[in-house]
Amino acid sequence: MQLIEPKSIGQGVPSLVGIVLLLIFTGSCAMPQGPNRVSFNEDGVLLINGKKTLPIGFTGAPPLDGRTPDGGNAFEEIREAGGHFFRSGAGEWNEKVIEDEQKFLDTVARHGMYCWPRLAKLSSLEEGNAEKEKMLRYVINRFKNHPGLLVWKNVDEPQWGQNPFEPMIRAYKVIKDLDLDHPVGLTQAPRGTLEELRPYSAAADFLLLDIYPISYPPGTHSLLANKEISMVGDWTRFIKEVADGKPIWMVLQICWSGVANPGKTLRFPSFAQERFMTYQALINGARGLVYFGGNITECMNERDARLGWNWTFWQRVLRPVLEEVGQGSPLYPALLEGDSKLPIKIADANDVEYCVREVGRDIYILACKREGETVKVKFSGLPDWVMQGEVMYEAPRRVKAEAGEFTDWFAPFDVHVYHFTPDNL
Repeated sequence: MQLIEPKSIGQGVPSLVGIVLLLIFTGSCAMPQGPNRVSFNEDGVLLINGKKTLPIGFTGAPPLDGRTPDGGNAFEEIREAGGHFFRSGAGEWNEKVIEDEQKFLDTVARHGMYCWPRLAKLSSLEEGNAEKEKMLRYVINRFKNHPGLLVWKNVDEPQWGQNPFEPMIRAYKVIKDLDLDHPVGLTQAPRGTLEELRPYSAAADFLLLDIYPISYPPGTHSLLANKEISMVGDWTRFIKEVADGKPIWMVLQICWSGVANPGKTLRFPSFAQERFMTYQALINGARGLVYFGGNITECMNERDARLGWNWTFWQRVLRPVLEEVGQGSPLYPALLEGDSKLPIKIADANDVEYCVREVGRDIYILACKREGETVKVKFSGLPDWVMQGEVMYEAPRRVKAEAGEFTDWFAPFDVHVYHFTPDNL
């Protein structure tokens, strides 16, 4: 195969004619110029050119010319709701895949979004395989300066797929030798032990784990005893332990093979379930979110199948969730901070999970409850100035505090987000 040298907007500075033609044929804004510098801070928060970000992504994307049911641009709709990136790439890299990737990166970048290209087999480099290394180097060099590139994805679920870690580490070193500005993310399945998964961590800068609890019967994606949706928290803590200090992201369910394949019963998360899983992942340490299955045709109704994306699920479930945690939401600044050192504790409930964030003098508590009985929970350790706070997204409900304490009710799978500010004194 002869590799064609790149001659696209994604490589170098485009000509004025190129920009004009681009605007004419796409009807969209011009692509941003220059590569992104992507890294993590000490709290595991993603930095894009120094700007703190909670990355929210999707596997996979709408068609390049995708439209919403009301005729709007698909990418603009998702970005406006707080989405950042899409998984791209292919299982086998060849000239056509490279050109398709170029088109996808160009399109996504024009809408202010990013890609997570899956390098797949290219990122498992057997010793002495000069041809594969040549292709790996070409792909990295081709796209590393593209404004649409966010992070790289290597072999998917390698431990479960019995892909050895040594070739992945070898490929990772090649990637980092060529590109220090885009981290490599490694996704594991909900399988294996700490000892089995930890060696793979040397092939990545951050780790992900996919977990899809909603199915008939419940919880078939996990082999653990817990079949409730609270398994999201169990697996978030597990991959965090595997990561041993590296950032973690969680891959959550829209639709998956366990409900879409022949012989399976189609089932989707409800809004309350998706909301709980999203918050439970964040509370337990996830610094990024990916939602899987929006492009699976078997999970679409007739209208969505024509449009190429699951807009029904988006409108009913996912967009309302992202409106709470996505960029532009009132909670978003708190999701970019490290865990607070305030001595806030809970009593009377060992099945309520929480985290505390501070933005200036504002205090946020994110809390969720697992399965079990409805309970009244006491929070303590707040500063003495706190007298009352809003329960976000449950207006006009508020809680009152006295001597740094307040109480609230939690039913199974409830999520409450508390905001305390000096303005509420």
